[in-house]
Amino acid sequence: MAPTEAGERLFDSLTPNFEDIDAALASLGDLRDKPGGTIRINTGEHAATTILWPALRKLLPEYPDIRVEVISDSTLTDIVAGRFDAGIRLGEQVAQDMIAVPIGPPMRMAVVGAPDYLASRPAVKTPRDLTGHDCINIRFLTHGGLYSWEFEKNGHALNVRVEGRLAFNDVRQILTAALDGFGLAYLPEDRVLSYIAEGRLKRLLANWCPPFPGYHLYYPSRRQPSPAFSLLVEALRRGG
Repeated sequence: MAPTEAGERLFDSLTPNFEDIDAALASLGDLRDKPGGTIRINTGEHAATTILWPALRKLLPEYPDIRVEVISDSTLTDIVAGRFDAGIRLGEQVAQDMIAVPIGPPMRMAVVGAPDYLASRPAVKTPRDLTGHDCINIRFLTHGGLYSWEFEKNGHALNVRVEGRLAFNDVRQILTAALDGFGLAYLPEDRVLSYIAEGRLKRLLANWCPPFPGYHLYYPSRRQPSPAFSLLVEALRRGG
């Protein structure tokens, strides 16, 4: 079943009013001894694990009336259409009409491969050498395309469309495949440093992977934050 054109127009016209009602109900938390209510967050798995959960782990025991729903996916979800209070994404992925709050340190990416894989393959001295390797791709569900690996050195940016037998939409699966020797992977640095230290992965092209702005919490500028949401924002800012 699908709504008629008239139904869609009615829904579009009423949605802002529902959002205002939700905000007004949430503001009633001011009358409680401690803020409460439900906060819905859309984020990627990496940010949920490294940024959001450490903040929630400290915040929730102190505020038992706050409930948090975290939806983790690899798409750039429309948080307004999805009725989310906020999203967490890299700074460069945040829409211009949103309020964006930095909540994480700068990040770096890393190209890595297992020693056994690299032992029988040609050396990688520049990003263009990746074309001679099996690379483990990541597919973003938002647009269905494969992600081009992004590099920069001395102000010169270079995007490389890599090839390989495997593609995933989850960082954890890419890491597992790289550890098992099925190709090179392009992953957040913090995910692979321990494996590099253990000798299970080797890092390539480090001088082509400079830092870039980290995660931001973002939410619509027209929405009035509830007391519970403001507490979460502050907790994330402190953690960042």
